Amino acid sequence: YSETMELHPFVEEVLVSQDQLAKRVAELGQQISKDYEGAQQLVVICVLKGAFIFCADLIRAISGVPVRSEFLKVSSYGVSTESSGTVRIDLDLKQDIEGAHVLIVEDIIDTGLTLSHLLELLSLRKPASLNICAMLRKPTQAKVKVDAKYIGFDIPPKFVVGVGLDWSEKLRELPYIGVLKEAMYKH
Repeated sequence: YSETMELHPFVEEVLVSQDQLAKRVAELGQQISKDYEGAQQLVVICVLKGAFIFCADLIRAISGVPVRSEFLKVSSYGVSTESSGTVRIDLDLKQDIEGAHVLIVEDIIDTGLTLSHLLELLSLRKPASLNICAMLRKPTQAKVKVDAKYIGFDIPPKFVVGVGLDWSEKLRELPYIGVLKEAMYKH
């Protein structure tokens, strides 16, 4: 988002601009590259659908470490605006992660319930290491503690869209993180 870009009519305000996000992704990429220096491979698990844009940008920001991409699709939201707490795996990993260094890339940590469940599930597959990188975190919404090693931005408990985050499958394409107008989802 820049001053010349027009705000989407469903968006109340921009929380994270395109430039802020690009800068933070570069920083995260550098930190991850440093932390996994010397590793034979880093398995990056993109949690679909919300994390796909952030994950692609992040992988391009990692250097000096061979990256293998995996995808996992989990359902926890449905069409409401708050995490339901129920987690269902819709698409599982294609390859084994036993003995691998694994980085879960998530769009947003809200209640922590989804990630807590994922960590439990993936740790049973015996990876050498298991860490989390989340684009966004809503610290005030946490119901369970999830230790995420890499966080893009802490944000207030507002419904956000853009950069892969959606509202009923809409607005994922926005290049910034914006707050959805309350009138859009509260009737």
